[in-house]
Amino acid sequence: MNHDTIVHGVEWTVKELFVYPNEFIYWSIQIVMYPYMTGLVAGAFVLSSLYHVFGQKDLKEIAQFSLVFSLALLPVAALPLLLHLQQPLRAIEPLLTPHFTSAIAAFGIVFTVYGLIVVSEIWFVYREYFVHQLETLRDAPGFWNAQRRIAYKALTVGAHDVSEEALRVDHKAAKILAAIGIPVACFLHGYAGFIFGSVKANALWMSPLMPVIFIMSAVVSGIALCMLTYIVIMEWQAFRQRRHGGTEAAGELKGAEKEIISKAARYLLGFLIAAISLELLDLIFRGYTAMKSWDILRSVMYGKDFVNIFVLQYTLGNLVPFVLLVLPGRTIRRTVIALLLVLFGVFMMRWNVVIGGQAFSLSFSGYMHYHIPVIPHSVETFKEGVFGALTVIGTPFVLFWLINKFVPSLRSDIGEA
Repeated sequence: MNHDTIVHGVEWTVKELFVYPNEFIYWSIQIVMYPYMTGLVAGAFVLSSLYHVFGQKDLKEIAQFSLVFSLALLPVAALPLLLHLQQPLRAIEPLLTPHFTSAIAAFGIVFTVYGLIVVSEIWFVYREYFVHQLETLRDAPGFWNAQRRIAYKALTVGAHDVSEEALRVDHKAAKILAAIGIPVACFLHGYAGFIFGSVKANALWMSPLMPVIFIMSAVVSGIALCMLTYIVIMEWQAFRQRRHGGTEAAGELKGAEKEIISKAARYLLGFLIAAISLELLDLIFRGYTAMKSWDILRSVMYGKDFVNIFVLQYTLGNLVPFVLLVLPGRTIRRTVIALLLVLFGVFMMRWNVVIGGQAFSLSFSGYMHYHIPVIPHSVETFKEGVFGALTVIGTPFVLFWLINKFVPSLRSDIGEA
């Protein structure tokens, strides 16, 4: 067998100057997607908690939307790791034989706990809806209605009491779960920052601020994605209503949407300021401590990866959306551009950490460049290339569409106290 076909990373690594023979870009696009997707999960849940925990009633609609969206994002958080593993069937082992001092096992435990919290909170929020749907479909004819009846019967879990007292208990339980879920969601993503920040052999990764930076940027990206998806769906609904002659209803829909987006944008701006401040503080900290590896690290940051870090991440992904959100007279179109740039900026931050952290050789005398596979010619180049990344990006939207068939995320009459 050809040696190149069994070395993970040789397909996309280009070496420059003196690099050890066994050094490659081992962590590729899927390890960039992993912290990016877990960040979206955490951020979406934090946005939903602004209503469920902190009582921001004017965010109720987008908060409920974000809660359901976080459920769709949750299974995809682990998908990049499964695609990256050479033996993905072994991924269940840390759960079956947990070792509580293992960081990998810790992720599996936290991921499972967080999943149970999200599912339980959604159940308490939507239980009344499930019961009403079951009653509505009880005598409804047709094969599809029969299947929906079975689904809603399973979703009620035998709890059919919709009295005021029972609904108050549901509301209280949802609030408690949301409060517990906030630190769990932060830990879920802070774990990724901890993994990178604790690698002492890598000067770019080793930083005590790395977990906090990951958490804050996660909240930013999750809120941005929920806002963007919410705007697209609401605008599509408004377009369909205008197309069918419902201009008045469409206008009302757009007005309500603007008010919700404006309030959510203020929270996004606050978290964005915190994220930018932490990243700049980390940059200053690295220059001040000036470790032995700082010379080559500086050559990567201010030379090889200058465009990726300072142009694409800091300027296009942080500064420009900040200006777009701060300037008065903010429109939906301008907000959409800002949200897209925010998502791009957080993605570039993950890219620069994962790929940039592998750019310099441990010899401190050479560099490695990552060329992402565009046209796959093997299973490996499919999983670790553009198509693999697009699979990860597209999956949560498919799941969200399917979940909405039974758990409508845009029903404003659900979840009242």
